Amino acid sequence: MTESTKYLLSEDRMPRDWYNIMADFPEPMAPVLHPGTHQPVGPADLSPLFPDTLIAQEMTGERHVEIPTPVRDIYLLWRPSPLIRARRLEKALDTPAKIYFKYEGVSPAGSHKPNTAVAQAYYNAEAGIKRLTTETGAGQWGSSLAFAGSLFDLQVKVFQVRVSYQQKPYRQALMRTYGAECIPSPSDLTESGRAILAENPDHPGSLGIAISEAVELAARDEGTKYALGSVLNHVMLHQSVIGLEAMEQFELAGDDPDIIIGCTGGGSNFAGIAFPFLGAQLRGGRRRRIIAVEPAACPTLTRGRFAYDFGDTAHLTPLTKMHTLGSSFTPPGFHAGGLRYHGMGPQVSHALSLGLIEARAYQQLGCFEAAVEFARHEGIVPAPECTHAVKGAMDEALRCKEEGKAETILFNLSGHGHFDMQAYIDFFDGKLEDGDYDAAGAEAALAQLPQLG
Repeated sequence: MTESTKYLLSEDRMPRDWYNIMADFPEPMAPVLHPGTHQPVGPADLSPLFPDTLIAQEMTGERHVEIPTPVRDIYLLWRPSPLIRARRLEKALDTPAKIYFKYEGVSPAGSHKPNTAVAQAYYNAEAGIKRLTTETGAGQWGSSLAFAGSLFDLQVKVFQVRVSYQQKPYRQALMRTYGAECIPSPSDLTESGRAILAENPDHPGSLGIAISEAVELAARDEGTKYALGSVLNHVMLHQSVIGLEAMEQFELAGDDPDIIIGCTGGGSNFAGIAFPFLGAQLRGGRRRRIIAVEPAACPTLTRGRFAYDFGDTAHLTPLTKMHTLGSSFTPPGFHAGGLRYHGMGPQVSHALSLGLIEARAYQQLGCFEAAVEFARHEGIVPAPECTHAVKGAMDEALRCKEEGKAETILFNLSGHGHFDMQAYIDFFDGKLEDGDYDAAGAEAALAQLPQLG
């Protein structure tokens, strides 16, 4: 009889609650600080940007938060997502390791991002909000919020990092199909954008700049709120459906991962796959290696400083303690646009500071080589972001081969690359280069970290 390849949950086994890692961290996280007073923020400080329910989720210490029925009903369009055994890749690598991946590319937007976009759109609509602003890098988040906005009759304005806007025209088309407006950032629609363009009319943009523009518009209009696709605690909470499903699927497979891998930019898909397993470990379960993989040209976890910093370039956001390269740092325009962010989510940063996870950085050429090999055996073309996770999983499988160990590896294939084929064209045509980390630029940006006295 043929061995199983896919492990599928029935719809009635989709999680009914999100999981919150805050309940299980052995040490509390550093508080979020007001950018002006440097005192811990309260709900009123966040109310210009977020509805009350999301503020409560951002601050809660409860282990479980119920998923509202309307959100679960929409999740059923693509959830539960499949857990797949990469048997052909295992054979090609001649490894004793078992390789599994959780495939989030089955969502309407093609990535994990709708897991939080739908939740955020729902809570904003419930609060009577009519308009949302946001930023996006590669466009996966912008596409997802555009999709969610269409379901709840919300107007969505997306500021896309200019270099990604130019690299990925079909992401713009997808956002417009869902009814959203997509604007290259920096733009002349905001004070922060105009100030940057005045200094450099050809600025390639950054997620920090795009965040500044989106926050600026939201803060000056009572009927508009801001939505963020990564970094914040409530985003990590919503993404936990990924790991919660995977835990049940491994029970179906009669297996259990020794190693869990995810790519990291702001940290949402990594947290989604890893935090439910990490929480079980912190409650007395078995220990696993959990590896966050990031781009070498924007190495927030491996080269950044764990310090208080702004989440945006114009310094409109609260201060969070995170691994950062400095809020004014502009990464080079490599193709994994979703990983080009100067800071890492506070929860992921905290986990690394406690020694609960590992971090490593890869150059993009090696990641694309791994992605092409994966695609030729497993049939799925990974998004440029999750090529890093593919590379990490393959490296671990080859290590198992060298050491003669039959370990079980799980990685999150957080999205497909069907809107990112120009990156693959550039790779095949020899136009992609490995970009060096701009150490001088990061050092200059880190010199501007806020002084908390």
